[in-house]
Amino acid sequence: MSATGSTLQNILCEKKGGIAYVTLNRPKVLNALNTPTWMDLRTAFEDARADKSVRGVILTGAGDKAFIAGADISELAHVDAFEAEESSRFGQAVLDLIENLGKPVIAAINGFALGGGCEAAMACTIRIAVEHAKFGQPEVKLGLLPGGGGTQRLPRLVGKGRALQLILSGEMISAQEAYRIGLVNEVVPGADLIGRAEAILKQITSNAPIAIKLALDAANKGLETSQSEGFALEASYFGICAATEDKKEGTSAFLEKRAPQFHGR
Repeated sequence: MSATGSTLQNILCEKKGGIAYVTLNRPKVLNALNTPTWMDLRTAFEDARADKSVRGVILTGAGDKAFIAGADISELAHVDAFEAEESSRFGQAVLDLIENLGKPVIAAINGFALGGGCEAAMACTIRIAVEHAKFGQPEVKLGLLPGGGGTQRLPRLVGKGRALQLILSGEMISAQEAYRIGLVNEVVPGADLIGRAEAILKQITSNAPIAIKLALDAANKGLETSQSEGFALEASYFGICAATEDKKEGTSAFLEKRAPQFHGR
């Protein structure tokens, strides 16, 4: 158990084999996000970012019903305009931390991923869902709109037209439909969820750590700039990687027909 785990009330943290397992632990309320849970989530991912032994993260929810079923409505019902904007900005910052962690984050979606839960999943690098998972941004049904980045990440993932249909209708879609439109990468049986997430992470983290970090950053930043600026960033990062010991090891291992041993230098 991580030292972090003992200090968090609503999240379980465990580190094993270079993977940090971050589990929302409010199953009685379908792992809904209230302010303390958002703060715990930030703490867990700040710890994962700082810990050099952590090569990747698996984010999931406790129980078999929900990944994260959205915001805690009992808390949301009482916020005023100022508090709502502050809450939105805080949630956006936490999910930005996840998206730009510099390490791969796999969302292991074990049930409902609605509202803030869908937004949290979209901030992750890769999304794996169980067959009974459900996705949606139902905020308009509450007189609100997505406040954790949903209006920005969803169009980038599935296209503007399909994203607006989901955001404006508040409809809930199946894991199979989420896969069809590109919202999730894979749909797997429930028993295979964590094992598949681990397999993907291990495949990624067998590669050069600096290259992984810079490739993630290039892809994320490239979506916010013109293609020509993205190309320039890519070329710069390509040059940085070429100066690393990992590049020397990777090319030598290939030529020598052996497995490379990367050390992140």
